[in-house]
Amino acid sequence: MDTIKKINEVLDMIRPYIINDGGDIEFVKYEDNIVYIKMNGTCSGCEFADYTVKDVIEQSLKSEIEEIKEVVNVTDL
Repeated sequence: MDTIKKINEVLDMIRPYIINDGGDIEFVKYEDNIVYIKMNGTCSGCEFADYTVKDVIEQSLKSEIEEIKEVVNVTDL
């Protein structure tokens, strides 16, 4: 299966939980085994955004797609 398609499938599974908290996840790109996302809505300025990106989104993606090394929130760049 295409990696980008699988990434979007995993993000779609997580998305309802993020939306429930007033935010959303936007897939930006996949490059060099790194997934770039953008947290939107209330998640963009939330103090727990880093936790959500690393402990929820990154771990979910890594558990489904072994070649992923990291997830980066583009607002962190």
